[in-house]
Amino acid sequence: MENILKYYLMPHPPLIIPTIGKGQEKTIQNTIDACNKIGKEIGNLKPETVVIITPHGTMFSDAIAISNEEYIRGDFGQFRDFDTQIEGTIDKEFNEGLINICERENISAAGVDSNLLRRFNRDYELDHGAMIPMYFINKYYKDYKIVHITYAALSDIELYKFGMAIKESAKNLNKKIVFIASGDLSHRLSEEGPYEYSPEGSKFDKALLENLQSGNVLNVFNMDKYAVQCAGECGLRSVFIMLGAMDKEKVNGELLSYEGPFGVGYGVMTFNNELKDDSILESLINMKREKLNKKILSSNPYVKLARESLNHYYSSGTLMAKPSNLLKELSEEKGGVFVSLKKFNNLRGCIGTFLPTTDSIAEEIITNAVQAATQDPRFTRVEEDELIDIDISVDVLERPHKTTKEDLDPKKYGIIVSQGYKRGLLLPDLEDVDTIEEQIQIACDKAGIDSNGDYEIERFQVTRYKEGD
Repeated sequence: MENILKYYLMPHPPLIIPTIGKGQEKTIQNTIDACNKIGKEIGNLKPETVVIITPHGTMFSDAIAISNEEYIRGDFGQFRDFDTQIEGTIDKEFNEGLINICERENISAAGVDSNLLRRFNRDYELDHGAMIPMYFINKYYKDYKIVHITYAALSDIELYKFGMAIKESAKNLNKKIVFIASGDLSHRLSEEGPYEYSPEGSKFDKALLENLQSGNVLNVFNMDKYAVQCAGECGLRSVFIMLGAMDKEKVNGELLSYEGPFGVGYGVMTFNNELKDDSILESLINMKREKLNKKILSSNPYVKLARESLNHYYSSGTLMAKPSNLLKELSEEKGGVFVSLKKFNNLRGCIGTFLPTTDSIAEEIITNAVQAATQDPRFTRVEEDELIDIDISVDVLERPHKTTKEDLDPKKYGIIVSQGYKRGLLLPDLEDVDTIEEQIQIACDKAGIDSNGDYEIERFQVTRYKEGD
């Protein structure tokens, strides 16, 4: 018998709690019924420990957070319900085994406590992503310890391996475990939702649930990145970890309920799994490598050169020489160049020159790609094993010209603000920079210039090349 008795996908809408919903919860009665069914089933299984993966605890960019004090509690005060409280005893024995496995397998995970979180001005507490599943469990069963885990923005492979570590820890301790992947699906199902509507939202929900029902794990990890980004979900990384814990099991999901009346998808699933002999980890790794190779082959010469520069640097420790077989505009023309690195759609490094500093655009790209990975003071150095998850863009800048605020357009023009030796540059068409005022303020902040004072403004246009375009 497997030590992980059952796996569940559960949503966490706060209004499902009657003292918060105040009647609105009846709109998602099917979701409530499905969650109650899971609560009763867990009560019958009587697990020693419940492992919950949540998106809403204190999240770190570089490490999965495992709550690691004796006890943990929380309330729904942020939703104006100060009376409903949830608490649990932490399974520290399980945590210790899990952390040791992660250290052995080089998985980025760490135990967190009040002292650590205080340094980040955060409280050690249960979040609603964990409390809502516990609310339904506690109706029927309370004699369990909890492993409270907040996922991080790590690669899908590392999250899968973390799930495998959870499975190994459960086996080593020979404990009866229940696993809950807490997560809502798309938050962009309708104009009434919490975020801007996207037609990709319903497509994402449908594809994810169908793949989980059919047990097509490779397809879950191969979902279109654009659709995932547009969906505005918070459950996919929880699912990645859960599927890792199911490694060497045949996944067979049963959809108990799916609703989305408030613009957010709530999926409730239970999994009946059978043991099998083979792991799919190697298949996942190979699939990821194939996707990267296809992306590189389909990329334009500008970002391909940036990728080659990074690969050469990490393999040799030196800057590559300018190749001889480049396009004329790359090898002979000069220009300022910015190279941006993104990981999981988050900036991971960006370095550039607004005027040429070398004899060609190619040399600017080669140099700035390496500096973006190793010299951006806002980030730690990019490690070689991160390159597979990095997306590259290259901006080639036209020469800047003096201008006024009235002639700016943050989607079309980048700007340079200057005051004496102080200078701040901001590229055009950046996410969440929609107004001239925002653009100027950010550029001034970068330069240490008072935006209400006197300064000169220059504007410039760029030609942007993205990997895979």
